[in-house]
Amino acid sequence: MTDHTHDTAPTRFIEADGIRFAYRRFGNAAAGRTPVVFFQHFIGNLDDHDPAISDGLAADREVILFNNTGVASTSGVVPDTIERMATDAGSFIDALGLASVDLIGHSMGGLVAQQVAIQRPDLARKLVLVGTGPRGGVGIGETPPQTAALFTVKLPRQEDMWLPVLFAPTETSQRAGRAYVERIVARKDRDDSAFGEQVYAGQGTAIHTYGATKDPAYPALKNITIPVLVVNGTDDIIIPTINSYILQQFLPNAELILYPDANHGAHFQYPERFVTHTTFFLDR
Repeated sequence: MTDHTHDTAPTRFIEADGIRFAYRRFGNAAAGRTPVVFFQHFIGNLDDHDPAISDGLAADREVILFNNTGVASTSGVVPDTIERMATDAGSFIDALGLASVDLIGHSMGGLVAQQVAIQRPDLARKLVLVGTGPRGGVGIGETPPQTAALFTVKLPRQEDMWLPVLFAPTETSQRAGRAYVERIVARKDRDDSAFGEQVYAGQGTAIHTYGATKDPAYPALKNITIPVLVVNGTDDIIIPTINSYILQQFLPNAELILYPDANHGAHFQYPERFVTHTTFFLDR
C-alpha cells in the first residue's frame, strides 16, 4: 500500500451488513501507527478529500477514505439520521478488520465521527473534528437560504462550487481555495457518480434533526472521553465557529485550534499546517 498515493490508490469495495462500500486505503502501514479514517462533509464523496492532507498523513500511517451508505459508488439508501450513518461507518471499519482507528471528521462528517466515538468507544482511539459542532449546536441544520443555495449552483466545473462554501471571500483565502480545487480534480479516475435528490434529502434531514436536539449542557459530549482535536476557521459560515468553542468547553479532553482568515474548509486552506498539528496530536 505504500506504493500508492491519494491520486493513485485504487477504489476498492467491501461488503458490510448488505452495503457495498467504496473506499481507498493507502499509506505507510509498516510504521505501525493507528490507521486514520476520514469522514466526509455534506454531499461530498471520495474525491473531495484534499490530497495534500491525506498524502501528508499517509507518510507515516495508513489513511482510509470511504463513501458512506448511498453516496456515489457505495450502495444503499442514504440514512436520514446521524446515528444510522455512524452505525454503518462502524460496520465498514469492522469489515476492514480494524480493531482501533483514529477518526477525522469534517462538517457533517464530524457529526458522524462524534457519534461513532459514542456508539463504539472500543473502536475510536482519537478524534479530530474540523468545521463541525455538537448535537444541538448553534445554527446546525438552520442554514440561511442564501447559504443553502451555494450547494445547488451549477457551474462549468462543478468543483468550483466549494470556493464560497469552504473559503473566506478574501483574495488570500480564495487563492488557497483555487489551489485546493486544482488538487482535488487532479485524479484521473474520479468517482463522478451523480448525486441524486435522496442524498441531499437524507443528509439534510439528518443534519437538521441533529441540530434541533437542544440542551445547553450538551450531555452527549460527556460520553466522548477520548482525546479530541477541534479545528476551524475564524468565520465558518456553514457551522458557525462558536460551535468549535462549545466542543472544546464541553468535551472532557479537547483542545482547539483556529486558523486565521478562514471559513468552513480551514484545513484545506492550511493543509501543511493541519498535517503538522494533526500528526503531533495523533502521535503523542
